[in-house]
Amino acid sequence: MRRSSLRLRLLGGAAVAVFAALALCWAGLSWLFHRHVEEREAVALTHVAERLAADVSLDAAGKPVIATLPADPRFDTLASGYYWQVIGSGGTAQSASLWDQNLTVPQVAGDRWSRATAAGPFGHSLFMVARTVRPDPNARTVRIAVAEDDADLKRAMREFDRELAASLALLWLVLSLAGWLQVSLGLRPLAGVGEAIDRLRRSPAARLPADYPVEVAPLTDAINALADARENDLARARRRAADLAHSLKTPLAVLGAQSRRARAAGAADAADGLDRAIAAMAAALETELARSRAAAVRGAVAGEQAVIADIAEQVVAVLERTEAGEAIAFSVEIDPALRAPVAPSDLAEMLGALVENAVRHGHRQVRLSAGTEGEMVRLSVEDDGPGLDPARAAAATERGRRLDERDAGHGLGLAIVQDLIEATEGEMTMGRSALGGLLVTLGWAQAV
Repeated sequence: MRRSSLRLRLLGGAAVAVFAALALCWAGLSWLFHRHVEEREAVALTHVAERLAADVSLDAAGKPVIATLPADPRFDTLASGYYWQVIGSGGTAQSASLWDQNLTVPQVAGDRWSRATAAGPFGHSLFMVARTVRPDPNARTVRIAVAEDDADLKRAMREFDRELAASLALLWLVLSLAGWLQVSLGLRPLAGVGEAIDRLRRSPAARLPADYPVEVAPLTDAINALADARENDLARARRRAADLAHSLKTPLAVLGAQSRRARAAGAADAADGLDRAIAAMAAALETELARSRAAAVRGAVAGEQAVIADIAEQVVAVLERTEAGEAIAFSVEIDPALRAPVAPSDLAEMLGALVENAVRHGHRQVRLSAGTEGEMVRLSVEDDGPGLDPARAAAATERGRRLDERDAGHGLGLAIVQDLIEATEGEMTMGRSALGGLLVTLGWAQAV
């Protein structure tokens, strides 16, 4: 898929946008979960600390005394990760789990429990709640702290972050697949644009359908308007070319009459010069008329097909009655069911020019054959005349070369065929026939 692909741009944009949204979602959910876990642990520790605050008193020396110790057995297990400590001016009371260690209790002020994270005994990192309370009527204060090892908290948070990331990654894949499906469905109406424009290229009469989505309709309307303008221009050009060609026929007829008068008056050289000029002008005129007809072929309705055998029989039936054709033995080797994807009139004109050329230069035999070769339909015309050598045959098919600039006999007829074969999107090749003369093969892709 190319970088300029609209599908790739839409899919890439959707994937990046969904990824960014899910990344923000992961960060937000992770923060909320961490806050929720810490809040729950703080509430549990605060509950224990409030029980201590309710049961603490100070002796005469100012040492804290706890009337009722917390019942949780973890406070009695050495290095369990659960600790409490009450610090007074005359000493300290603490849980058995601390043994001979102490908590680092920060200085706190105010009437609310403060939260903190601090390094604890036995290599533990602790999550702690602490507060200063005044249990004595003499205004003496104590600092109460309850803490727990936060390793389990951090592990739970990490596991939640990993599982959340995996779940959101899976969701990203699902949403990306949904985005691909959405983009594919959205671009499906454009899938046939290429074929529609190809039909438009082949036939000026074709138009893009009007059932495209409203977002694409302005583009298709503009293309159809351009096609209308092109068709009108082609129609005017064909009419002007036809009018010009027909208007030249009368002057050519007058020149022909003048040539005959000159010859009758004994000016044979002048008459010969006139005849050559008239022949050249007539050849050019026929070429332009053929090209005008080829332009009309491009406007023909797509999908027409011609039965090759029928057209070949009709052409042979006409030419074998001519003076040159009476001396030729024609053979037609074509399957009666074989069809070419061109209009019958166009195939008749091409085949007529080729067979007429073969009759003119053949000695005794002209053969027409046709068949399929892969996805191509091929039609061949060959004769037993002098033919063309391979170098000249190859040059004759070069794109952009005028076939009517060849020597006499292989010029105008082949030029007409060349224009028509290009108009019908076929191909023409020339070579040496097995009969000894010229072999001309026409080919078209078979209609689907």
